[in-house]
Amino acid sequence: MLKIEKDGEDMTGWKEYRLNDLGEILDSRRIPLSSLERAKRQGQYPYYGASGIIDYIDDYLFEGEHVLISEDGENLLSRNTPIAFIVSGRFWVNNHAHIFKGNAPYINRIVMHYLQSSDLNEFITGAAQPKLSQRSLLSIPFYLPAEPVEQKAIAAILSSLDDKIDLLHRQNATLEAMAEALFRQWFVVEAKEEWEDITVADLAIINQQSKNKNYPYQEIKYLDTGSLTNGIFEGFQNYHLDGAPSRAQRLVKHNDILISLVRPNQKHYGIIKKPSQNLVVSTGFCVLTCKNMNPHFLYLFLTSNEMTEFLHSVAEGSTSAYPALVPSDIANLELKRPPAEKLSEFSSYADSAWEKITHNQTQIRTLKKLRDTLLPKLMSGEVRVEC
Repeated sequence: MLKIEKDGEDMTGWKEYRLNDLGEILDSRRIPLSSLERAKRQGQYPYYGASGIIDYIDDYLFEGEHVLISEDGENLLSRNTPIAFIVSGRFWVNNHAHIFKGNAPYINRIVMHYLQSSDLNEFITGAAQPKLSQRSLLSIPFYLPAEPVEQKAIAAILSSLDDKIDLLHRQNATLEAMAEALFRQWFVVEAKEEWEDITVADLAIINQQSKNKNYPYQEIKYLDTGSLTNGIFEGFQNYHLDGAPSRAQRLVKHNDILISLVRPNQKHYGIIKKPSQNLVVSTGFCVLTCKNMNPHFLYLFLTSNEMTEFLHSVAEGSTSAYPALVPSDIANLELKRPPAEKLSEFSSYADSAWEKITHNQTQIRTLKKLRDTLLPKLMSGEVRVEC
């Protein structure tokens, strides 16, 4: 049971800890590998950096559940991706992430959320390259109940919310995988030679510009390529405008498809569902507005593994300083137009699947908001858990 403490109420029983009071820092066991070294050692074990998995290699350094904490990088300030996250199983870590293992499994959950919810700017050094050194990390105070039973109860509440969020993510992955399997069976395996040859440009308008030059909003929600992965929107940035949007000119509508032009192999893509009217997206996206095709059909065509690999090869062959596509690379892709009745049957299934996916994503946002609202109250003692 949760209990809200009144202002001035006795808060005895809470204690200030440091990270090495709660577990062990294992940074000395990290071993960085260059991209060339990793290329020679491809395998099944994830290789982690400051913000997540970078590669998969043939060996591991750690086993079991640990917390990885970003040591350096701009993300320490922007928080576009988590700066602390739990990993488990067998894995390798480079020297851009601190590695921590709690004295008890529930400690990992508390430490992860505590760091995620805390303002760490005073502990971060460096302007060009922000850094959270081990010395600074170990100086961060953790204010927690002294009794393990209450610590465990806090972790249980956070775990229940995390587990529900994870379940909804897995349900969405299953729904999309089923739609992908049906698409592949009907329109790849069973495709007929006599079906009409068309291009993506026959099915969608590419980067349609708004006719409204007098942009009516002073505040915009801005979505960049790094905030959209595998159809999951990790967050928007808010900007104040004096006129029309300058950082991004792509205005989007319901069911528009977003495909990243930059590093397309990193799977920055998605379908926009019921966007707010002040949402604009980075020019790093190619925005496709379907004109005579179900958007889920075109989305699954563009995001299949084969097409992702092909687009990456096109990007690698470009003259840009880094792998990048141009909109015409996507517009000129060739495919077969299925018969109307086959497409109609698939569209009914896909529309239903994405309606469930969208509903789940709404629930995920609600649960995250609840967790993020409750978290600082639990960690500060404003809300206590009665054990």
